[in-house]
Amino acid sequence: MNSLAPFRAVGRRCVSVTKGLVGSVRAQARASERCFSAAAQEAGQKTEGTGGGRNLAAIAGVAVFAGAGYALWRRDQSATSTEVNQELGGAHLVNWSGTHEVTPQRLYQPETLEELERIVAEAHNEGRKIRAVGSGLSPNGIAFSEQCMISMGLLDKVLSVDEGAGRVTVQAGARVQDVVEALRPHGLTLQNFASIREQQIGGFTQVGAHGTGAAIPPVDEQVVSMKLVTPGQGTVELSESVNPELFRLARCGLGALGVVAEVTLQCVPAHRLVETTWVSSMAEVKKKHASWLRENQHLRYMWIPYTDTVVVVANNRADKAARSSWLPAWLGGAAATPKVAPSDLPEEEKTAEMRALLQDMKMEMSTKELMKQTAFQLRDELVARDPMNPEWIARVNRAEAEYWKLSTGVREGWSDEMLGFDCGGQQWVLEVAFPTGTLRSPSFADLAYMEQLLEKIEAHQIPAPAPIEQRWTSASSSPMSPAYSADPEALFSWVGVIMYLPPDDLQQRAEITSRFHDYTDLVYTYLVPQYGASEHWAKIELPHSYDDRELMQNRLKGRYPVSDFNAARKIFDPKNIMANDIVDKLFPMP
Repeated sequence: MNSLAPFRAVGRRCVSVTKGLVGSVRAQARASERCFSAAAQEAGQKTEGTGGGRNLAAIAGVAVFAGAGYALWRRDQSATSTEVNQELGGAHLVNWSGTHEVTPQRLYQPETLEELERIVAEAHNEGRKIRAVGSGLSPNGIAFSEQCMISMGLLDKVLSVDEGAGRVTVQAGARVQDVVEALRPHGLTLQNFASIREQQIGGFTQVGAHGTGAAIPPVDEQVVSMKLVTPGQGTVELSESVNPELFRLARCGLGALGVVAEVTLQCVPAHRLVETTWVSSMAEVKKKHASWLRENQHLRYMWIPYTDTVVVVANNRADKAARSSWLPAWLGGAAATPKVAPSDLPEEEKTAEMRALLQDMKMEMSTKELMKQTAFQLRDELVARDPMNPEWIARVNRAEAEYWKLSTGVREGWSDEMLGFDCGGQQWVLEVAFPTGTLRSPSFADLAYMEQLLEKIEAHQIPAPAPIEQRWTSASSSPMSPAYSADPEALFSWVGVIMYLPPDDLQQRAEITSRFHDYTDLVYTYLVPQYGASEHWAKIELPHSYDDRELMQNRLKGRYPVSDFNAARKIFDPKNIMANDIVDKLFPMP
């Protein structure tokens, strides 16, 4: 990089924030009305943090609210609007899976850009660490900081829609789903979606989230301009025409360059998708993978360990005439999906084998209650019976494979409705991305990776539940993206391994956590170095040992422009207040 220094500053403000500026009775009411934790409701408001577990209901005198509905935020119900934003000892934050928690000294919730600027300026003047947090969905708690945090939940407006350019400008706290609804009357939508739509746009883009589609890049590539509130340079605007190198670094900046305040996203015309779901095998996938990958707009594989079952989900434009709008110019022809007859079986017949397994375990659940359970609820119940037993997990996986064989079919809907995926309950997850050639010339590293992973799972008797989700994206031009490549035709595969966590059994959670470390050790030992894989930024966990951290740091230096990233950090954040433990240990400043 040779143009890190110049930038455009906007409305630079360096005034001290008055304690209590941000919290107001109206703001708290807005947050409370719309922001109850789905995770807490499902789990009876119990979860576990990294400190050995915590019963959330036992934290006295607190209310639950969140900027987007999934993070667990705890605060004193009797606090006044001024007290809420002073140094809080009782504000307790837990991520969605209950795997990371923090009690920051201060928690702010600004409603305006000016309030946000004052908060960041005060933190800079005092040298206090500060991080912005969105929905709290990141499995690794990448937004957490022990000193000071900013909830972006009330900076959630859709500011403008430019129908002609197909662009939308939003505040960083706007939820993906709310942005989609605001775009709907304008005939626009977002290009792609991750598995869920509860993310806030700031976090959604800063960690390089992604959906699936071999010709579609990760979501950071949708960002065409951004407004960043920085400690050292005030509020700056970045785009491809204004400081392009800094802009590309900041698009996937891990929240380390400043607080993203506003984002302008490139949209696409709203469209309907036809989803086809079928079951395949490793042998068939090897034969047809290249054509499936090239000729389906969105393709996802769900591998089921200890079986030869691959669930294939493909989504394509319902309007065949519009298909050329996403296909590479050199590719044509019809989508490569088999003719699948929709299953006419009732849901209770599809889940019969899973219910039979539960009954074998003498579950204290009536037949009527069992019949109401969805396949995903049944899987959670089954896995929880004996999650550390690989033989039992293999039986559960085989029962789930039977469910999918009876659930093939076709459905149609708007793209934002079709591209979601039920991720299951609380869980540990590690997802990595790695290059696998191009659409023109795939290397098939993606299938070799999966074949080796499945073999290692069986050889090491890892109790690996279903599914292992595999997705694809094209390259990102953001240097800090796991899918970065200078070759715009580069193809990347993303593979995630998981273990589900029971919300209430703290001892079992600890055992599963230990076993998940064994699982990920296989990934790091055998697969990451061989395939040049890089972790999703919201799913990377810090190694416990110094030696392992040093190995990770060196690997990241070989993959990313760390010196350029740290140089940008020095420009925008000279006191390094925007970093937390994850950022500091992954990218130590020289």
